[in-house]
Amino acid sequence: MTDTSAIPSSRETARNALAEAVLAGNRAAGRKVTAAESCTGGMVCAALTDIAGSSDVVTGGFVTYSADAKKRQLDVSGEILETFGEVSLATAWAMVTGALANSDADVAVAITGIAGPGGGSEKKPVGLVVFARGLRGQDPDDYFTQRIQFEGGDRASIRHAATMFALDLLRPERDELRPSEDIALPA
Repeated sequence: MTDTSAIPSSRETARNALAEAVLAGNRAAGRKVTAAESCTGGMVCAALTDIAGSSDVVTGGFVTYSADAKKRQLDVSGEILETFGEVSLATAWAMVTGALANSDADVAVAITGIAGPGGGSEKKPVGLVVFARGLRGQDPDDYFTQRIQFEGGDRASIRHAATMFALDLLRPERDELRPSEDIALPA
């Protein structure tokens, strides 16, 4: 019997290819990256740091799963959290702002959402993930923000889809993105 544990899955292969592209693009641009993660729990930074030599691009990361961690590590205001909730455009925007302020990164991405299987509501269902992307020196009013409803997936699928979307946002080709409309995608 052949041991298949060392054979990467198609998900892992796609994640590694995207992480390599993020690193190569930002390395060529002379930039450092960071991520502020909630529902992905560090999966974006893990994908990047799984690639040997990533330390010249990845400056660090923030896993801010709780509201308190978002306040302490990223300076997200209690007023934003109380008014809009942890899964909101305002919170993702504040998270990316805090990630840039508390690191030496040139580009940052933030992810907050509801991966399930519980925790959702009618207004904020399981699969709702909110992203923000900012560049150092960019007008914060122009930071990219996006709500995505990942549909039809379990917790692992939602977290994987959110990780892939966030990695893509770190590519230099995404520098021109601006705030966007809500969309739905399969998990």
